[in-house]
Amino acid sequence: MKSWIMGFSAFVLSGFGLVSAQETGRMGNTYTPDYFERFAPRTAFDMVRQLPGISIDDREDNGARGFGQASGNVLINGQRISGKSNSARDALGRIQAENVTRIEVVDASTLDIPGLSGQVVNVIADASEGISGTWRWGARFRENLRPYYDNVELAVSGGSGALAWSLEAKSEPRRGGAAGLERVFDAAGNLTERRKEDFTFIATRPSVAGSASWTPANGHIANINGNAALWQPNIKEVSKRKPLSGPESRRLFQRAEDEWNFEIGGDYALGLGPGRAKIIGLVRRENSDFINRVTSAALDGSFRDVSVFDQLIDEGEYIVRGEYDFSFAEGRDWQIAVEGAFNYLDSEAALAISTGDGPLIDEPLTNASSRVEEQRAEASITYSRPLTPSINFQTSLGVEVSELSQSGAAGQTRTLTRPKGYVQAAWTPNSKTSMTARVSREVGQLNFFDFISSVNLNQENTREGNPEIVPQQSWRAELITERDFGLWGAGALTLYGEDIEDIVDRIPIGTGDGPGNIDTAQRFGAEIDVTLKLDPVGIAGGQVELSSNLVTSTVDDPVTLRSRRINNDNVSFVSIEYRHDVNESDWAYGFGASSEREAATFNLAQRYHETKNPGDAFVFVEHKDLSGMTGTIRLENLVNQRDKAAREFYDTNRLGPLIGSEVRDRKFGPRFILGLEGSF
Repeated sequence: MKSWIMGFSAFVLSGFGLVSAQETGRMGNTYTPDYFERFAPRTAFDMVRQLPGISIDDREDNGARGFGQASGNVLINGQRISGKSNSARDALGRIQAENVTRIEVVDASTLDIPGLSGQVVNVIADASEGISGTWRWGARFRENLRPYYDNVELAVSGGSGALAWSLEAKSEPRRGGAAGLERVFDAAGNLTERRKEDFTFIATRPSVAGSASWTPANGHIANINGNAALWQPNIKEVSKRKPLSGPESRRLFQRAEDEWNFEIGGDYALGLGPGRAKIIGLVRRENSDFINRVTSAALDGSFRDVSVFDQLIDEGEYIVRGEYDFSFAEGRDWQIAVEGAFNYLDSEAALAISTGDGPLIDEPLTNASSRVEEQRAEASITYSRPLTPSINFQTSLGVEVSELSQSGAAGQTRTLTRPKGYVQAAWTPNSKTSMTARVSREVGQLNFFDFISSVNLNQENTREGNPEIVPQQSWRAELITERDFGLWGAGALTLYGEDIEDIVDRIPIGTGDGPGNIDTAQRFGAEIDVTLKLDPVGIAGGQVELSSNLVTSTVDDPVTLRSRRINNDNVSFVSIEYRHDVNESDWAYGFGASSEREAATFNLAQRYHETKNPGDAFVFVEHKDLSGMTGTIRLENLVNQRDKAAREFYDTNRLGPLIGSEVRDRKFGPRFILGLEGSF
């Protein structure tokens, strides 16, 4: 793998060097609205996604550990996007394109924002006087699946003087499903049962969101944002089972969730003494009521079994962070930051089983009803300075102290101390090339669901909760190379490696298994994003976008003690799209394909691997002026992607003999999507 990465890096970088010296440089360039005219954008998000060689990084989300330092690659008016659920895509989608004055693509090392690396998108937008907005409508049709017609999004923004605000409402229906055959084999590979299965996923996610900013002339900056949503998925899987011997049967799996969640966050910055102070706060709450039910019955009435697993989850997160930035000398920038957080998860769960058409009887579940809490404090100091006119240096040193506690029979309280920080250097040898090298010590976020026990009725296994789990830590080294091809577009290559301690994977627990820490693991990968403009070869308005990654990982399996990939880890992804905005017309069309592979999942006595072959392919046609609206027709899954899976069962554990297997092959069917959008 190491030799492959070195060879691939050399090939790509040599390709970057072939760019003609006559090209117009764009590194650190400013994109004005006229650059995006041919795409007919409605929002700032529509504009940013057309920047060559740029992929929006949404790492600052609910999965992040607190606020920490900036880790995305999008700024709005030079400021980090406030909040966690308020992603870059969401925030940009609430900014009307007509309010964007310019978009800057700059090297992170030139900004006084600790933590950023590589190229950063800075969207400069003015508050509109009065009210303006955008709307979107979509419908989707798919074989053997109920269509939806209510994918609606409405965004409104306005402002006056120093005050700017935006509001957004979405309906966001979701649909999924696959149908096909499953075959069951015994240990010798003999077919024992055929199954015809139909899986459907139908969900609604209505949401509202809003933000406001205040930028008075005294230099103070205040932001507040919030969002609230409902999440109501319903899953159903019907299995018609025909064994080679014995009665034919039916199995029905149902899973439903009724969730509400909200988040309110904000920040306030002002000049204070020789520097600038900023305080950030956030409150996030989520409440979810799950019900899982499996009913199995023979057609001849010889058996009827029912299992029901109910779980009520209440989650909360509260964060306060303070930052102080100052300089002792020109170009020597410091930041001191402190952060405090409180997170909790409260679970109440019950399992009931009925056999022979009898009453439901409660089954004992250890550690399924419990409360998990974490109190965390961290402090860091960051220093930035230029080493030469073309090299910028930044380093940060921090430490976090957390107290983990859990109620119930497995309850205990532990205190953990974890160092963190990084060193990075950015080299800009010319206006078209940027290279950033970074080494960091990182602490992963805890998933409180790993502390409590749960039952997967569909997979027919129990996941034991583990009160001994600790956050994983890692050393990560990465090299980011970005190159501007001028008229030909732009590209970025990232090479990285991780040495992980206490990685969370599946381990034996008692007589079962569940999530737990494994001492060490390694991960190496390469990512590439390239936009190739075709105007220089005579295809005005044509472009090709390529996004791809390749990952390898190793961990010692806690059952077999042999090396394998990290459970369900990404293996590879590739996406390529051609788009042509036809010159001097309102038409655009395009096509593309994508494919993704993931590693297998191992637990105590099973191996499960799911694949989607051969991948997805699509075509679209777009008209940008249907009475002032933009209309899109899109057809997806042109190559008949299929959902395939194989599961192996072993006696006692995976060191024991194979006792059987299941092989599944389901089809998705083509998808037909209609879309309209407009502005007001």
